[in-house]
Amino acid sequence: MLDYTLKRIGLCIVTLFVIITITFFAMNAIPGGPFDSEKAPSEQVKQVLLERYHLDKPLGEQYILYLKNLLHGDFGVSLKTGRNISDTISQTFGISLSIGFRAIFLSLIFGVFFGSIAAFNKDLFLDRFIMLFTTLFVSIPSFIAASLLLYIFCLKLKLIPVWSVENKNYILPVISLMIYPLANINRLTRTSMIDALSQDYIRTAKAKGVSTKNIIFKHALRNALIPVLTYIGPMSAFVITGSFVIETIFTIGGLGMEFVTSITTRDYSMIMGTSIFLASLVVIISLISDLCYKIVDPRIKFD
Repeated sequence: MLDYTLKRIGLCIVTLFVIITITFFAMNAIPGGPFDSEKAPSEQVKQVLLERYHLDKPLGEQYILYLKNLLHGDFGVSLKTGRNISDTISQTFGISLSIGFRAIFLSLIFGVFFGSIAAFNKDLFLDRFIMLFTTLFVSIPSFIAASLLLYIFCLKLKLIPVWSVENKNYILPVISLMIYPLANINRLTRTSMIDALSQDYIRTAKAKGVSTKNIIFKHALRNALIPVLTYIGPMSAFVITGSFVIETIFTIGGLGMEFVTSITTRDYSMIMGTSIFLASLVVIISLISDLCYKIVDPRIKFD
């Protein structure tokens, strides 16, 4: 397992290097620059700014300078605000993480629970009822769900106040983010659970009079969770990056808002900093989810 872990860590480093390289050159390939706007500074001021942030140098030299600074943990400063990017990420990511963690946790709990219930009631009314809503939730993008929830519960019914700094109500953002992954986890759990329930050891447990609750959640669920663990990595990436749109809709000042704003304003340093940070997070989560297979099923061997 140690060899496998070291190989995966090496692959993670290569993946991040590729992401950094592609993001850097793709960002600079777009026409325009961070100081080109309707209220652009004069040519003299613009030249001073370009020299200050080393944007007047050849692209290859800029890339090498950025990598050197990055190896020292320096993400640079925002080209628009002058704030340290590391400070901005540390101050805003807490909000995104708070929403994302709640959405991931609730998706896992409800997805596994309803998937198990649907599997045990295969082809019965309860199964079809659950799968009806599962199909509906899969079909609705998170930004559409967010807009509908905001319109219905905040503007029309006025049951839930709109998010603000004073009223940090995360109910609707969390629901908007959890709908799609919940539906996928429900489907994965149902399929895996149906396969597990057809195994001989389940028939033996039923013959011994083991309760339905113990059969589902003690015997069958352990094996049925492996596909769900496989999905946790991509799901976490979806929830974290999907919060960008959700944060914009609900005007939540998280890292997603900073990322969207940096793209619209062509803030190169902020784009690179947030992209690298989120890519690193996704890679680490994927690595952890892979290593968790061994905990769920000790029979799995890593080569």
